[in-house]
Order: sequence, then structure tokens, then C-alpha cells
Amino acid sequence: MNKIGLIGTGMLGNAVGTHLIESGYQLTIYNRTIEKTENLKKKGAFVVNNPKEVAQNSDIIITVVKDADAVKEVSFEKDGIIFGKHDDLTVCDMSTINPLESKQIAKKFLEHSIVMLDTPVMGGPNVAITGNLVMMIAGQKKYFEKYKKIFESIASKIFFLGENGTAHAIKLAMNLQIAMLALALSEGITFARGAKIDPKIFLEILNSTYFKTGMSENKAYKMINDSFEATFTLENLTKDINTILETSKYYGLDLPMTKLAQETYKKAVREGFGDLDYTGILAFLKKLNNQN
Repeated sequence: MNKIGLIGTGMLGNAVGTHLIESGYQLTIYNRTIEKTENLKKKGAFVVNNPKEVAQNSDIIITVVKDADAVKEVSFEKDGIIFGKHDDLTVCDMSTINPLESKQIAKKFLEHSIVMLDTPVMGGPNVAITGNLVMMIAGQKKYFEKYKKIFESIASKIFFLGENGTAHAIKLAMNLQIAMLALALSEGITFARGAKIDPKIFLEILNSTYFKTGMSENKAYKMINDSFEATFTLENLTKDINTILETSKYYGLDLPMTKLAQETYKKAVREGFGDLDYTGILAFLKKLNNQN
């Protein structure tokens, strides 16, 4: 059985790591904040001091970090992955990053005889813990096939999309749906409240129509009860919206609604809502409209 390395043990990384350990894999982990490795350590993961040691102890490494700069840091800077390279070492990046950066990172890895696959996922920690994520994979197909069993352990649905960058582009397009759906749902709830209507009625009618979503059927009921325990923070979604707009410029695209959404999410972060779940955009709108 392949030895797996995991760099980044935040909410998603911790859940993926837990599932891999429970599936019988040997796991070596690193996180810049060592306290965040404690849960996986208790479950049997081997904690090391830097990404270099992760590479030395692994056949395949999964990186789940904040952004492209963080991927480059753990990969190429002091005691990075490249300094622990060995034959057939493969890196799988599960972070949400600019697809153009992904191509550059993959190219730089190849200069060190290391293959990188894009492996972003859809689904939060509560889905990762059961191995039911949706995974998008891009890069050299040979290595996708080689580690397919591991990917099938992590995700219940897998899409191979071609060359590096493709999977991260789709991931950004997916997160754009999350941003817009959260805003539409939150403004619908805010509008119902403004009309002195119980938002539960709005949700009941919405969810009886073609326009219902998983968000409106599940998270919305927590939202109207001011429950915003984070599975994916508002701040991280805002970061992804910024990345979407940066990437769209390269493609020569104008995304007017995304620009408007960016303004709203940025204001919410500035107002102190960034640590909430992304659905906490409703809490920001509630404050904006003086709804108690």
C-alpha cells in the first residue's frame, strides 16, 4: 500500500487525513502550525518537521494549503518538497489556486523530476470524512491511473480533465456557484424578513420548486437560526473570488456579477464576518439591514 504524505491539516486536510488513516493508509503529515496536527497524530499519523521529511517518507503527497504562494513555499523554499525527492514521487495539489499558477508549479516540479497533479475537490470536511468528495484531476494521465485507488478512497466521484490547470479552473467555476448561491439565498431570506414573512415559509416554497439547491435544503435552516459554524470560511471564499477575477482577466473575460459579489464579500470580511461559514454572508446582510 502506498505511503501518503499530507501537507496542510486545516479543516479539509484533517478530514481527508482522518479518512485515509481509517482506510488503512500510512500517513506522514506536516502543518506550519503544529497544534493542528494533534488530531491526526492521535489517530496514528507520523508528524514531521518540514515538507522535505514528508517527501522522504511518502510515495504521494497531498497539499491542502491556503493559496498558490503557500503551495510554492512548501514545495520549493527551505526544506521544501523538492529537497526530499526520490524516484516516482508525485504531488497532488488539493488547494484552490489560480490555474495559471498551477501550470507553472507543475512545470517547476518537473524540472526536479517530480510529477504534480491538480486534485481539487468539492464538498466540505463533513463529506471528506466519509470519502464522498467530488474530485477533479488534471495532469499526466499515467499518474492519475497509478494512484486511482487512493483517489477513489477520497472521493465517490472523480473527473479526469486533461492537462494541469484544467481541474483548478473548474474548481474556481464551482466556487463561483457557491458564492452566488449563498448571496441569492441570503438576499431572499433578507427580503422575506423585510416583508415580515417567516423565512421558513420562503424556504418551504423555494424547496418545492425547480430552483431548490442542496444549500437551500440543508444549510439554509441553520442560516435562519444564525448558525454559521464554518466548514468553508467566508474569508476563504472571498480569497477564491479574488482568484477567479484575477484569472478571468488573463482569459479576457468580464464577469460583472462576480465583481459585485466580490465587493459584498470583501465588506463582510472587513466587518468581521470572515471566520464564519461562507453562508455567514446572511449575518452581514442582517446587520446591514438592521434586522434583529
